[in-house]
Amino acid sequence: MLYNAPTDDYQFIFKHILSLEDILKTEKFAHCDTESFFEMIHQAGKFASNILQPAYWECETTPPQCKNNTVITPDIMKTLYHEFCVGGYGAICSPEHYGGMNLPYSLFTVIFEMISAAHMGFGLCPLLSQGAIHALEIWGTHAQKQTYLPPLISGKWTGTMNLTEPQAGSSVGDITTKAVYDSSSETYKITGTKIYITFGDHDLTENIIHLVLARLPNAPAGTKGISLFLVPKFLVNPDGTLGERNSVYPVGIEEKLGIHSSPTCTMQFDDATGYLIGTENAGMRAMFTMMNDARLQVASQGVGVSEIAFQKALAFAKDRTQGTKIINDTKNADKSLLKHNVPIIQHQDIGRQLLDIRVKNYIARLIVLKTSYHTDCANALIDADSKIFHQAYADFMTPIAKIFATDGGVQNTSDAIQIFGGMGYITETQIACHFQDSRIAPIYEGTNGIQAIDFITRKLGRDQMQIFRDLCDKIAHLSGECLNHEHDALVNMGDILEIAGEDLLQAGEWMYQKWWLLDQGAEALSGAKPFMQLCGIVIGGYLAILGAYNAINSGDISDESQDYIHYATYYADNVLGTAKTLSIACTRGTESLRATQKWID
Repeated sequence: MLYNAPTDDYQFIFKHILSLEDILKTEKFAHCDTESFFEMIHQAGKFASNILQPAYWECETTPPQCKNNTVITPDIMKTLYHEFCVGGYGAICSPEHYGGMNLPYSLFTVIFEMISAAHMGFGLCPLLSQGAIHALEIWGTHAQKQTYLPPLISGKWTGTMNLTEPQAGSSVGDITTKAVYDSSSETYKITGTKIYITFGDHDLTENIIHLVLARLPNAPAGTKGISLFLVPKFLVNPDGTLGERNSVYPVGIEEKLGIHSSPTCTMQFDDATGYLIGTENAGMRAMFTMMNDARLQVASQGVGVSEIAFQKALAFAKDRTQGTKIINDTKNADKSLLKHNVPIIQHQDIGRQLLDIRVKNYIARLIVLKTSYHTDCANALIDADSKIFHQAYADFMTPIAKIFATDGGVQNTSDAIQIFGGMGYITETQIACHFQDSRIAPIYEGTNGIQAIDFITRKLGRDQMQIFRDLCDKIAHLSGECLNHEHDALVNMGDILEIAGEDLLQAGEWMYQKWWLLDQGAEALSGAKPFMQLCGIVIGGYLAILGAYNAINSGDISDESQDYIHYATYYADNVLGTAKTLSIACTRGTESLRATQKWID
């Protein structure tokens, strides 16, 4: 089957929930109109459906090989990457004066979701390049931007992120890769080993630009003593041509559970020539620019892989026949009139599972796009206070999006296998591969547990919980509007949203008190992950109900809009109510964790 881009979702979201017109009318995006925006989505959807997705299985079963310290990719990957560059998809939101299109980040997020759905392993290459572009755009010198941004934006070169070391995983402050200043060349010599480097080496492009965290001699301990360096695979001459090979090379490719088409390398740096990005001992701040960008796009991966799994499960359920269709009053029905050997989609539990996956995909898509939309507002609006507010919103929403979408991707791809039954466990049906791919997303770019801790300790209480309270106010306002509406479905949703919103507010105030005011960190962080799940579930429900409310109030009674009203209703009835349980888990469930002390002792 071919992947079908969920363009109806994008149309509805940007019409009834996120105002596309508001960002397109700004000076920054004035060169783009709604028609052009969706035409780019249409073209990218065809690229994903007709080129990327049909090649997925061949790439997964013929992964790259590391030979003589060089990674060799199959020819099909080179063809895919060439088509990606021809389409200009890597240049979507990059600055025009370096060859980019200067289009909204929301558009890139949509396109990256479709690429991830069609071929998640392939999509990791442009994901890292986009992050490197963003980091250089913010922190690079003028000369660095002039030299490295044009080929990175065009796709002529690609970028990587080098953080993890064998002894330093999530604890980045423990890295030992060293950088020594060479006064004769005004460069730095980088020495060390980095592991789990996505597309650390390949033959898709003529050069690879590594962004590497390293420590200078006598640097402060921990993350305060880390600097960021640009280390090219091939050194670049003053005229932009490539010079000699730098002393950085792959020593192996990891054998992984999934994303087999993506070479995950161990990289060795032996006095490799590097160039400082930003200032000495301020590398983490610069790297976070790249990491936060990657975290949101990893959330897009969660949505994308879940979408392709749903589409495959739906097609299978329509085609696979088995069993008798159960109807009301089956016991008294004329047995000769009962339908036997029916498509399994007609069985209630299969239908429920499919709808559950479909709705949760939609909710995750909403959360991810809301996050990227605030990034666009921060970039496009002129008023300084508005820019600060929207950037704070994007920072606040990023870990929520990452956790909700990637945890959901794992669960939804697992449920898709369940719909296939025993056949789903067989490799040749090509559904289990998406579960294998999805499992990495809650792990890399900061495990979801660490994301939850970071959210509590750095984001929740910022400016006296300004963003959190703004969201809770919006939730309370919408629930009130729904409760006073004449539409029965909105009244029902408003009732459930009101209770869930109160649960979220109370849990947030509890977290704020524990961590920010009372210094009771152990209690707060014990409930960090359930609190993040609570945030995702309630904020996602709010956005879905907002879409239904706006569609009904605008008089949009099309069949498509009725679908989204139904999705919001299902979510309110079947998912939003779990907010109560999660609010208990994150505020009162910490006492039971003391039992783990005996394991520690």
